Amino acid sequence: MKFPGPAYRALKLDLGTQKGVRAAAAELFSWTDVLAIDIVVNNAAIMNIPERTINEDGLEIQFATNHMGHFLFTSLIMPKLIQAAKGKPKGSTRVINVTSLSPTSAGMRWSDINFEKVNTTLPKDEQPVYEIHKRWGIKDPESKSYLPLEGYNQSKVANVLFSVGLNERLYDKYGILSLSVHPGIIFTELSRYAAPETMAAIQDMLKAGAFTPKSLGAGSSTTLVAATDPGLAKPETRDGKENYGVYLIDCQFSDLILPRACSTEGAEMLWKLSEQLLKEDFAW
Repeated sequence: MKFPGPAYRALKLDLGTQKGVRAAAAELFSWTDVLAIDIVVNNAAIMNIPERTINEDGLEIQFATNHMGHFLFTSLIMPKLIQAAKGKPKGSTRVINVTSLSPTSAGMRWSDINFEKVNTTLPKDEQPVYEIHKRWGIKDPESKSYLPLEGYNQSKVANVLFSVGLNERLYDKYGILSLSVHPGIIFTELSRYAAPETMAAIQDMLKAGAFTPKSLGAGSSTTLVAATDPGLAKPETRDGKENYGVYLIDCQFSDLILPRACSTEGAEMLWKLSEQLLKEDFAW
């Protein structure tokens, strides 16, 4: 082993189903020697699922995996985080939600979470930015209901709104801080399900210099800063920007995020929707 010192324990966590998430949380609680959890990094995701896919819980699979799975797991294990936060400085215990660049161009599809309606029939502020999807290899996105990238976009906006909702509920009461980060473009298997035309479009964008990939080390740096920097605290309104500081890029607070992707109102809407979909309310 390269790092033989740290103790660790693997936990099988299937974020794609509520049953899988509940089983993982139950196993974690069976570990009687793990009394508290100081940091949670919600990092897992799927992306660019070519065809609209509904999971066993009746939800679009990217939203189910990338948001609902993390929302449920974090909520179920919250007593362990609350225990960790006792007697420590505010912000020491943290939930980090790994998002993407999506919140800089997209929002929630409130009237059509499962992508059942044709895009042009949605309210204007819920419609996709069509030009982006065309660059990603989609023809005539206006006439479609489901767009692979937009499914991912919605789930990644939800990651940020989840952080806002957690801060509203936990920071003042327990000192638990939640932030969201864009780690950068990294070569991973995230697009392994993408359709051939999407992969071709990604390669074309790479060749054109549309984005610069990061190494794995550089890609993890913003997450590590968000999880461990002692100077970070609950985001506040600054220069008219609500929840400024909840979203980080390149280890710094970023104001590139759209207001609707980090609004307290949106966070409350998402929290209520998530509880409704789970048929369970969470209060600590």
